[in-house]
Amino acid sequence: MVDAIKSRISREALHQRFTESTVKYIQTCYRYVLKQRISQTVVIKTELIKRFNRVMIVDSSCWDVDPQLADILPGSGGGASAANCKLQVFYEYKRGELSFFEMTAGTRPDTNYTHQLPYHVQAKDLLLIDLGYFCLETFHDIDAKGAFFLSRFLVGTKLFDAKTGAEIELSRRLKSLSGNAYQFSVIMGCKKSTRVHCRLVCLRISEQLANERRRRLKKEARKKGRTPSQLHLALCDWILMVTNIPESWLAAEMVRPFYSLRWQIELLFKQIKTVLCIHHTNTANIHRLRCEVYGKLIMAVFIHRIHAVLNGQLWNLRHREVSMDKLYKRIQERAFIILQFILISVSKACEYLATEIPMLIKNCMKTIQLSRRTSLEILEYGLKNHCKVRKMTRLT
Repeated sequence: MVDAIKSRISREALHQRFTESTVKYIQTCYRYVLKQRISQTVVIKTELIKRFNRVMIVDSSCWDVDPQLADILPGSGGGASAANCKLQVFYEYKRGELSFFEMTAGTRPDTNYTHQLPYHVQAKDLLLIDLGYFCLETFHDIDAKGAFFLSRFLVGTKLFDAKTGAEIELSRRLKSLSGNAYQFSVIMGCKKSTRVHCRLVCLRISEQLANERRRRLKKEARKKGRTPSQLHLALCDWILMVTNIPESWLAAEMVRPFYSLRWQIELLFKQIKTVLCIHHTNTANIHRLRCEVYGKLIMAVFIHRIHAVLNGQLWNLRHREVSMDKLYKRIQERAFIILQFILISVSKACEYLATEIPMLIKNCMKTIQLSRRTSLEILEYGLKNHCKVRKMTRLT
């Protein structure tokens, strides 16, 4: 860094500049970047997601840090790390907007944030979450706002028939069915104040995959010194999803492909770790650690907004996509050049990027693989096939 800024300062002196005030300054810069918007924001257009104002994906990622930070960022200890850092991430898929809740200790569970989620959604928004954020109160508040949720079902949650009000014994009901896909109108939860009216979508998986899930479930249970319940073992035969999206908007057959959009946030985590190396740090100074993390997050937001515009334009015009992985790597290769231009002037850096980015698009396009569809392609072509089947059914 000393060499990059060409300043007459020693490494030690620069290290001492990482203070609480520096962290506040970097955080201010980060908040400023989040408020900025690209004038030519492009919304991805595809039939299944156009009904929603926003498609929001929430998840977290964590990594080990210097053990000397255990008092500030405690880890699980034992066989795990003594110090661990966790990042809560919010990703709006249609516009590619990226934001971050908070950087906390790795021991803080995702459930601590689930009650904050309704404050971030508006009417006709869709929230995609995993089991770490499963909460009936959260689903109830989202539904009350006129927004939607799609989540995996937490086994053990009380279910009642939406028509009769009778409690559903899920394993017994599914055991009596011979087909591969079912959906039920259900009410989740016992408390009247947090009851959630929704659809339970049940999709049978192969016997091989079900046995593998049982093996993993038993292994995890042994590590924690307990035995998995017969209910959990029986339901390993099924993928269970809950949603309040109307069936006319999202058919049962399209629920699983639609939920695969959540994989995009995993791809994002991969980039900020493997390319931006957010988890690579060699300091026991908490202020320096926070500065490094927020600096890399600023870069992540910057790259992601470029990707969002390019990807949206390419998909809407040609049904092709820009690889997030390739774009991150190509910009990372030019990072030092961009820095040198920024140190001269921001306008010089913008001029450089304006000429480089159009040249990168060709090299960053995803290749077409019929045997390995992307999430958008699965939604687009899966919906077309679903519509054809429904049309043939009506004709016959």
